[in-house]
Amino acid sequence: MQSLPHQYHAGAFGKADNSLNICIDNLEPLEVAAPLQFGGPGDKWSPEDLFMASISSCFVLSFRAIARASKLNWLNIECHSHGTLDKVEGKNKFTKVLTEVKLVIAQGESIENAQRLLQKADKSCLVANSLNCEIMLEIQSVSHGSDA
Repeated sequence: MQSLPHQYHAGAFGKADNSLNICIDNLEPLEVAAPLQFGGPGDKWSPEDLFMASISSCFVLSFRAIARASKLNWLNIECHSHGTLDKVEGKNKFTKVLTEVKLVIAQGESIENAQRLLQKADKSCLVANSLNCEIMLEIQSVSHGSDA
């Protein structure tokens, strides 16, 4: 990891015809739109979708690093973040985020240790740590998979 602080940059480019693209250096632009709940078409990524995806992907990346450092042999992880958007003091904001996780570990690995590492990933996720709302982790399952 590079020493902190890090800088990140993104841009958004829209036209009067309601088209909107977001971009960062070295990647193709991504077309976004308002979600259905705000009158959008529902067929594009929305800022709200990207926000939830950033939480889920940050959790998985945090877990991956922690599992590697702890030498946990795991097979796959599934992570879904669900956000509640509400009006608080006249402003729309996310008031709660629930992240649900399912993890499959190799035979012979400790389920209790895997659960501990999932909790550690939850505390290490920089995106979740940057939020000002209730954040909950629900470990739906940790199970042993086939090594084959």
